[in-house]
Amino acid sequence: MRFTSQQRLDDGVLEREFILGEIPGTLWTPPGSAPAPLILMAHNNGLPKAEPRLVARARYCAAYGYAVATIDAAGCGDRPRSAAAEQARADLRRAMRAGEPVDEIFESLVGPLVEAAVPEWRTALDALLALPGIGGPVGYSGWTAVGIRLAAVEPRIAAAGFFAGGYVPRAQREEARQLTVPLLFLLQWDDEGNPRQRALDLFDAFGSEEKTLHANLGGHVGTPWFEVEDGGRFYDRHLRPADGR
Repeated sequence: MRFTSQQRLDDGVLEREFILGEIPGTLWTPPGSAPAPLILMAHNNGLPKAEPRLVARARYCAAYGYAVATIDAAGCGDRPRSAAAEQARADLRRAMRAGEPVDEIFESLVGPLVEAAVPEWRTALDALLALPGIGGPVGYSGWTAVGIRLAAVEPRIAAAGFFAGGYVPRAQREEARQLTVPLLFLLQWDDEGNPRQRALDLFDAFGSEEKTLHANLGGHVGTPWFEVEDGGRFYDRHLRPADGR
């Protein structure tokens, strides 16, 4: 891992850009020298790591006492996109305009993105946990499809928060039954791109004994800010229960 820039923000959080092989990422660490638990903050493919909503959430969590990291998956941000993914996106736009079924197109687009992204996240996790100032445990926040696979195969994930937006491939819908970590599932009731019943069925399928669903009125990008604050309390319970916060 090679850091390419750093800046100390007004709230004392240290923001550092890094490169790990071909993987670009950003790491935010809280003020102070005590080892911090880590939250991996994954965004939907195509939404760059510098997107303002993502950065605001990351900075809040870092100021709250967590190390937070995000990466640009293949085809996201400045990374080149594959011809197959671009064709699938074009097919998806055409089918949606025409009112045609889109499940199989989503499957051909999102399935390969998950397969490519999760190994990169595990590589990044190895490098992040080797850094001074990051001590674990590890939480996950963000893109549901990647989060399900990562929580299913990565034993270092201790808790996960999912945003119920976007398509979840069939493989991840089956893997959801394998999950055992505590889950917080955020659902926008009027999400124009996420059929409500499919999200509710996915929540029902999660195998975790502790799973919480928060539903709010509004569209895809309308998640209330207080859910970020509630998420902080969720991660406190599972990533640092001994410190009394």
